[in-house]
Amino acid sequence: MFIRRLELDNYRNYARLEIDLSARIHLLVGDNAQGKTNLLEAIYYLATTRSPLAGQDRELIRWQSGAQDLIPNAQLALLYERDEERHSLEASLVCEPTEQGGAGEDVFRRQLRHDGVNRRAMDIVGKLNVVLFLPEDILLVSGSPGERRRYLDVFLCQLDARYCRTLSAYNRVLSQRNALLKRIREGSARTNELGYWDSQIARLGAYVMARRMWAISHLDPLACEAQRALTGGQEGLRLTYEHTLRAGEALDLAFRVLGDIQLHWGTQGNEPSEDAVAKLEAYYAECLAAVRRDELNRAVTLVGPHRDDMRFVLDGYDARVYGSRGQQRTAALAIKLSETSLMRESIGDMPILLLDDVLSELDRQRGRYVLERTAEAGQVFVTTTSLDEVPGSFSAQACVWRVQAGSILPWEQLASRLPQ
Repeated sequence: MFIRRLELDNYRNYARLEIDLSARIHLLVGDNAQGKTNLLEAIYYLATTRSPLAGQDRELIRWQSGAQDLIPNAQLALLYERDEERHSLEASLVCEPTEQGGAGEDVFRRQLRHDGVNRRAMDIVGKLNVVLFLPEDILLVSGSPGERRRYLDVFLCQLDARYCRTLSAYNRVLSQRNALLKRIREGSARTNELGYWDSQIARLGAYVMARRMWAISHLDPLACEAQRALTGGQEGLRLTYEHTLRAGEALDLAFRVLGDIQLHWGTQGNEPSEDAVAKLEAYYAECLAAVRRDELNRAVTLVGPHRDDMRFVLDGYDARVYGSRGQQRTAALAIKLSETSLMRESIGDMPILLLDDVLSELDRQRGRYVLERTAEAGQVFVTTTSLDEVPGSFSAQACVWRVQAGSILPWEQLASRLPQ
């Protein structure tokens, strides 16, 4: 898996960029707010169809592109190789003014393409596998449960197209079921109408939970190993799956089957026992029935993966509550390294690694370990404000770029332009 070329038009602070990325390791050097993160974000966006930083996609359009008589738009494209075949990913982001032309009345459109053919977002995810390291990753440990659910969803959607489709369907059914619960409380619908939606949400939710059980149980030993390496063997990390289903024998069976580290549930491996997933679905339905009265009173679905969480446990203590900022940052780094390993195992190839300003937050020992691990990737992009942060043994293998005000030049070319 290898990115060959990236092209950006009116994206963030890039008016126009065409860059050959044929090298295996890329170092992007520049001051803050020059465009280093934007470049990694563009790659991540094309691979996952979502930005890790923007609240809305329209924020990705370069604001200067909205000149008079010009429709604001951004164009992103990359060429990549996978399994000795060349492919392309493209995204068009357009803000079109309405006929009235009033401020804030524009209409946003997004079009995604793979190999020149228009595709839905769920059909794009997983074509190019990436793992992104950000300073904001600390929120995986210190932030809300929603942060951790989103992390698991992006990871699993890259591995499993069925998970992506099922999650989308689950969210639609959840919204419809909650609307029905509200109408029942208001007296405009009957309780027996819940039967159909209960069966749907149990079927879809069981698969989402099964996949998350598998992911967390397989990330757990890998993250523990990474945490010990990052801390010189001084800290142990465990990942646990927090869910809303009550304890029971069927749930224990599901955990035993899906948590088996010999279960390589992915494109290169085998599938879990259908019986385990079916029993989880039946048990899920039982748990829904058990909270029926509370759901009718509160008009909201109380059981399901929309309330899941992943807990980081450092030496027996909840890292979100008791961990220092340094411990939380290290734990977040450990799970990203474990994600890289599990993705490689699942797809049979190393994902593209994107590391944004990670070294500035680490001491020399931890930084060296991270670079040693990431250097194993087929292709890696690392941003830094100074080459002094990067060990010479790593930078010697890299193609070094200078990023400044939305432009990128090879370091050698830049050096030749400096006065002697």
